[in-house]
Amino acid sequence: NKVDYLEIYPVYTHAHGGSHSSGSGSTLLGYIGIDTIIEQMRKKTMKTGFDFNIMVVGHSGLGKSTLVNTLFKSQVSRKSAGWARDDKIPKTVDIKAVSHVLEEGGVKMKLTVVDTPGFGDQINNDNCWEPISKYINEQYEKFLKEEVNITRKKRIPDTRVHCCLYFISPTGHSLRQLDVEFMKRLSHSVNIIPVIAKADTMTIEERQDFKQRVRKELEMGGIEFYPQKEFDEDMEDKSDNDKIREAMPFAVVGSDKEYQVNGKRVLGRKTAWGIVEVENPNHCEFAQLRDFLIRSHLQDLKEVTHNIHYETYRAKRLNENGGLHPISSNDTQESNL
Repeated sequence: NKVDYLEIYPVYTHAHGGSHSSGSGSTLLGYIGIDTIIEQMRKKTMKTGFDFNIMVVGHSGLGKSTLVNTLFKSQVSRKSAGWARDDKIPKTVDIKAVSHVLEEGGVKMKLTVVDTPGFGDQINNDNCWEPISKYINEQYEKFLKEEVNITRKKRIPDTRVHCCLYFISPTGHSLRQLDVEFMKRLSHSVNIIPVIAKADTMTIEERQDFKQRVRKELEMGGIEFYPQKEFDEDMEDKSDNDKIREAMPFAVVGSDKEYQVNGKRVLGRKTAWGIVEVENPNHCEFAQLRDFLIRSHLQDLKEVTHNIHYETYRAKRLNENGGLHPISSNDTQESNL
């Protein structure tokens, strides 16, 4: 009967101020150590490290490379990795990925920055989102093929795009048709975070007006950007994410140059009327973007990619194929990149 079942298999729930067994409602007789699982997970992550793959999209001249370098306080962008600064704009959208291992406090992160030179720079930009969509899906396909292998790797290399920073031009007017089209087409296959680039070209009032206008246009276009409302897990989550959604898109300035301000070294951009301090919340919203992207939502970006976007792709592929057949290690096919 049910009571016997509960006594044999008590279900434990965490309660503040002590250990409780919900099976019989009695307090446990002593410390078990369930809570050490967090420390065990931390140690494992410290050993193995983790992957984070970020894509930057927007037309040239919006400071994409500089912003990524500023976010990770190191030269991680494509341009910093040996591509010449005077590269000609490609005739079509090119996809370039460059990886670095960053280490902080004993934690290793393999960061891959995926750049999309040529996006939005042509006279005719019709369908220029297609190569980007193709790349995103190819990474899902690669992961799926590894998953269905008979002899699977213990740790599947993860090249899936966890986050797409979409750079909006600081026109002060409205979104371009291409912005709307891109975000509409890709919002269901990747986590899109829209940012207003080069925010120091607008006054604070212009910036606020432009942000509101962009938010309204995104809403009217039915464009879902990350963090999506439907994925809020509980009320606390909803409350935190509502604050973030209300502040988006973040108006940012990037810089990898340091200046002396009031005796302190700060990252900033020098202008005729003074220094725009990148990490000063009174000057721009870079610090908010960084805290959101790295310090509070990085793990969630990875989870939404795996549990929602990849899962959607996987279900679609398995339905189309009547189930992907397991691939033995000697006939593994790489995705055509």
